[in-house]
Amino acid sequence: MDIFERIAGNRGPLGQYSKDAHGYYTFPKLEGEIGSHMMFRGKKVLTWSINNYLGLSNHPDIRKADIDAATEWGLGYPMGARMMSGQTSKHEQLEDELADFMEMESCYLLNYGYQGFMSAIDALVSRNDVIVYDSECHACLVDGVRLHQGKRFVFPHNDIDKCKTQLDRANKIVAETGGGILLITEGVFGMSGDQGKLKEIVELRKQGYDFRLMVDDAHGFGTLGEKGQGAGEEQGVHQEIDILLGTFAKSMASVGAFICSSENVINYLGYNMRSQVFAKSLPMPLVVGAIKRLDMLKKAEQKDKLWTITNALQKGLIDAGFNLGKTNSCVTPVMISGTVDEAIAITHDLRENHSIFTSIVVYPVVPKGMILLRLIPTASHSLEDVDYTIETFKKVKEKLNAGEYGIKLVNTH
Repeated sequence: MDIFERIAGNRGPLGQYSKDAHGYYTFPKLEGEIGSHMMFRGKKVLTWSINNYLGLSNHPDIRKADIDAATEWGLGYPMGARMMSGQTSKHEQLEDELADFMEMESCYLLNYGYQGFMSAIDALVSRNDVIVYDSECHACLVDGVRLHQGKRFVFPHNDIDKCKTQLDRANKIVAETGGGILLITEGVFGMSGDQGKLKEIVELRKQGYDFRLMVDDAHGFGTLGEKGQGAGEEQGVHQEIDILLGTFAKSMASVGAFICSSENVINYLGYNMRSQVFAKSLPMPLVVGAIKRLDMLKKAEQKDKLWTITNALQKGLIDAGFNLGKTNSCVTPVMISGTVDEAIAITHDLRENHSIFTSIVVYPVVPKGMILLRLIPTASHSLEDVDYTIETFKKVKEKLNAGEYGIKLVNTH
């Protein structure tokens, strides 16, 4: 069959709904100033779907730093990959400041977290090595694992006993191949909001297991721990993490990412991550902007605001009888029973009748019969926003239980 004919007949698990969903349920346009209230289809909505934890996106000091950097450098500089012609003192400064803040030997900047994390896994392991990873790892990690030409074993989410079983299998293989084991997990799982069991995983080393630990802490960096170093600091095992992945796309409300590890590992990755060796260097305004964002991230003020909102939101929802799962981070997943059709109707009701914009997740991301309303609190939200959302969710639950969301909505175009 011709490739294009196959595509025309199979749009994929989400693409099959594109005719009805595009522009509303999928690929929606949030417009205006980034913040807790934005415009959606000409109407102001309270949004809980923006990765802007510390509220830095429109902070006046951040905006000024971004504008000044863009004016001075433009988006073109540096023109080239880091290894060839894209190295600058500002890139090195940001890496040094990140390494110092994270209290790790060295750091390397990435253009994007997704491609960078994939590429790091690909560069680190050989066909003789074995990867053991959590089943709910982010797609970028899973895709990196898929690039691995050796053995890979997955364990059920945060199941330490099953993790040990997979490590036992991996040990048998590397005993024959002479390779090593890379264990990959998350600091905070972005959908469920629970932290990876880093403390328990680190304890496995005392039981004789030999592995290197890679942690993607995209949601933990800047939000967890006294300093904001992430889930490792929160759990008291930050120094036990061998390779830490972080992104600018969440707490720092920008573009780019980084890897922290030993100087030897970072030097190796800088010369061997194909996504960085063969890609243009991170543009200067993003680098200068990240330096300013890191400086603000170090201060407690924005994180304190974030947790005031998070604690109020999560406590209010729990008190109202909602199930938030096992979240112990800012990610707030509200789990209710319902069908895909009911999820569509709830989304429409929230946006059109209550002016609340939030992400709603259904099967296959969550089990059949479950609807997950995923809220991302930020320092820019207010306690009034929290109160209004909780009262609205109570109304939604009442209507769902009464069967009022049973009829599938028609095309929203």
